[in-house]
Amino acid sequence: MIKIYGMKSCPDCQAVERQVEGDDRFQVIDIGDHVRHLKAFLRLRDNSPVFDEAKQMGYAGIPCFLLEDGTVTLSPEDVGLKSDPTDGPACGLDGKGC
Repeated sequence: MIKIYGMKSCPDCQAVERQVEGDDRFQVIDIGDHVRHLKAFLRLRDNSPVFDEAKQMGYAGIPCFLLEDGTVTLSPEDVGLKSDPTDGPACGLDGKGC
């Protein structure tokens, strides 16, 4: 099962969640629902070079996809989904997106 870390308030996460609704190959985890989810996401973010560019740009790095083999990606296309073309990068510290 592919875990998707995100938040309900993130437009990119909302677009991904709509695509996987009812698809048991995916588990959507809202990092704002419980601190344990946030901690699991932060462990990934703090230890994976996949997030380096996102952190440099001031992005949260969500939605984040954790594959069954431990691979981490920020690209919906890597898991067979589509990016939301209506929004730019979401959740930037500069206030753009979210």
